[in-house]
Amino acid sequence: MTVLIIVIAAIALSLWFIYNSLITAKLRVSEAFSQIDVQLKRRADLIPNLVETVKGYAKHEKELFEKVTKERSALLSAKGAMEKASVNNQLTDTLKSIFAVAENYPDLKASQNFLSLQEELSDTENKIAYSRQFYNSNVMEYNTKIKIFPNIFFAQILNFKPAEFFGAEEKDKEPVKVKF
Repeated sequence: MTVLIIVIAAIALSLWFIYNSLITAKLRVSEAFSQIDVQLKRRADLIPNLVETVKGYAKHEKELFEKVTKERSALLSAKGAMEKASVNNQLTDTLKSIFAVAENYPDLKASQNFLSLQEELSDTENKIAYSRQFYNSNVMEYNTKIKIFPNIFFAQILNFKPAEFFGAEEKDKEPVKVKF
């Protein structure tokens, strides 16, 4: 009888630890995703200032400004890791276009406001990259936990689903071509 109670207690304790580790891993994924959201929101908040600064010097770049505004709105309304990653990549490409346009305007490149915004955006891009890396590490840990034995049985019963990675698009994985 005592052995049976000890076995039942050991099984119950094991299930308790498995459940807690799964919940902890899932919450870490959620928290890491919210950090990406914070940085994406920060960048989205900087974009209107950048656009207005560049507009003052490059009035004929209307299409580019409209595209940035549209993509910024899409980023703010995107849901889920895959959609946010896709919209984020599009916006990053468009921001590169703005900085390329700025190269044609020496007065703009020398503007303290533009330089400050450029530095803020660069800092934010670094934070986004770090947040993505942190999120993806947590996703890997969580996805591993729900797939290993004996967690897999418990995860299936409680309907734990794999989390999505915050990935890069195929074109972003291609090697950079440098020409001199």
